[in-house]
Amino acid sequence: MRSDFGVTAKGEKASLYTMKNQRGMEIAVSDYGAVLVKVLVPDRDGNQQDVVLGYDEAGGYEADGFYLGATLGRVANRIGGGCFELNGKSYSLTRNADPNTLHGGRDFYNKRMWTAEEADDNHITFLLHSPDGDQGFPGAVDIRVTYTLTEENEVKIHYHAVPQEDTILNLTNHSYFNLSGHGSGTAMDQEVVIFADAYTRADEQSITTGEIIAVEGTPMDFRKGKAIGAEIESDYEALKFGGGYDQNWVINGTGYRQAASMYSKETGIGMKVYTDLPGMQFYTGNYITRENGKGGAVYQKRCGVCFETQYFPDAVHKENFEGPVVRAGGVYDTTTVYQFYVG
Repeated sequence: MRSDFGVTAKGEKASLYTMKNQRGMEIAVSDYGAVLVKVLVPDRDGNQQDVVLGYDEAGGYEADGFYLGATLGRVANRIGGGCFELNGKSYSLTRNADPNTLHGGRDFYNKRMWTAEEADDNHITFLLHSPDGDQGFPGAVDIRVTYTLTEENEVKIHYHAVPQEDTILNLTNHSYFNLSGHGSGTAMDQEVVIFADAYTRADEQSITTGEIIAVEGTPMDFRKGKAIGAEIESDYEALKFGGGYDQNWVINGTGYRQAASMYSKETGIGMKVYTDLPGMQFYTGNYITRENGKGGAVYQKRCGVCFETQYFPDAVHKENFEGPVVRAGGVYDTTTVYQFYVG
């Protein structure tokens, strides 16, 4: 179902597309930014809870500085120095986390109109044409992001792109989840499991050093599950540098597998995260400061958390990290799933 979602400052008319399944779940996405706007899940009492932070119309996303619900690219996360070399040629990117590039630079994918290419009752595909030189990256590429709501209560996000020249690609979704409801306040009492024996160390600018650090005996260990806030204020380098959790975990195993889970005792809503990529950034909303959101909600620090599936940050500069290089005519194809349940 399509409905109006406001008008941007450029006069672009945005639309909201809503999908429902037979089990009481509902999601809504917009062609402005290919953003995930709503995820409504029945709680243990059968009441629908919207579990992602967001805004009531496109104008909110246009002004947003926190990437709520955002589709991010051409390369999500950070590229050190705002430049890279490919095939012996240097490329300079737009720098927005000086001197580095974050989430593609200043001309963000989540601030653009995407084309709704196809849609039915349970899925929609958005298309974005990214020309050669866009954000400083080489090669034109048509990027497709498909959102699907399944009868297994999965929000499936499928990314597909075929570049015309060699380039780098690393797309992700930056939704903030709060399984007690998007306007319920802090998410720090909710429990998270991350299936990772290690994380990638980063410096004070959140640029990875290339080191892989074991989580054993550190506040980064979520393998057995714990409240998000249990150790977030620990005197530990990664937490000090990130102002809380804002690091990339090395997800155990390869191929499509579970990366993480989250659970709210208050609502009984749980979520499992699946990916086929090597890493996942777990970010605890450390820098949100009094943001007016959907339905009159006011979002504050750590009221939602992100599970950003990805290639490791700054992989283009690290020989020991799996690289995000996609060759001309090659296929970039990856899927992230957020699956919801009541327990």
